[in-house]
Amino acid sequence: MSYLDNIRVFVRVVELGTLSSAGRDQRVTPAVASNRIKELEKHLGVRLFNRTTRKLSPTEHGRVFYLGAVKIIEAVNEAESAIADLSHNPKGSLRITAPLGMGRRLIASGIPEFHDKYPDIEVRLRLSDHNVDILSEGVDVAFKLGVLEDSNLRMRGILNCQRVVCAAPGYLAKRGIPQTPDALIDDKHDCLLLRYPGSKEYYWTLQTPDGIRKLEIGGPYDSDDGDVLTQWALEGRGIINKPLFEVKAHLNDGTLVEILKDTPPATVQLAAIYPHKRFQDPKVRLMIDFMAERCQRMISKMLE
Repeated sequence: MSYLDNIRVFVRVVELGTLSSAGRDQRVTPAVASNRIKELEKHLGVRLFNRTTRKLSPTEHGRVFYLGAVKIIEAVNEAESAIADLSHNPKGSLRITAPLGMGRRLIASGIPEFHDKYPDIEVRLRLSDHNVDILSEGVDVAFKLGVLEDSNLRMRGILNCQRVVCAAPGYLAKRGIPQTPDALIDDKHDCLLLRYPGSKEYYWTLQTPDGIRKLEIGGPYDSDDGDVLTQWALEGRGIINKPLFEVKAHLNDGTLVEILKDTPPATVQLAAIYPHKRFQDPKVRLMIDFMAERCQRMISKMLE
């Protein structure tokens, strides 16, 4: 087995905590991942992990070796990227993430086309509405709707996206149409929230004549999947705050109705976020350029 492959597996075991997770990340079985760790420990003559029934944690030797191992992987990746840039033949793997709804509509459908254009680049896509830790999880590019909060990351804005507050006609007929932001709270409307550990959407931010206002709205249930919220809204279960491009078709056919038009939600930026060190990687630049053009084109079409 390649010594470098052993190091790659070791790094991902430290970062992900289990052999099975690291194996999936590196596209090997847990048994192969385990053998690579054993080979590495045999080569170094030390134990790298403390093993429990559920998780592996690095020993003191493991923590020290991890610091050097990360530098080795980064150096190899940078060297490969430099050669690919010179040869105009980018190759290697890219780990990218996106929220579920946006990822399905805009990102996932473009991956085969990207691979057709750059066949030597492997793309590993993860869709999740959870807050992904880009650095610790080894993500190359995250496409997301939001703001950059980590100074260790870079952001390239793609498009400012309008948001709308909307609900099904049946819900509004039953509960009434809120005329002001305060009515959402005063009339105890069922607002459908995206919630997960680390979620920022425990409130809605609306644009009012007095400026941006944060409303701590509530509802009887929530989900960590934005598309589930849309489905509940379509069933008349409550009010949602969504990017316009995600619900425009429902607004056009009348299955959802926009409300609070005079005090709409603050716009949100669709952006590509990536670690500083990935900036010089031609694979990252190609992916961002490709998806930026594609997202702009597709969203424009969705809003027609």
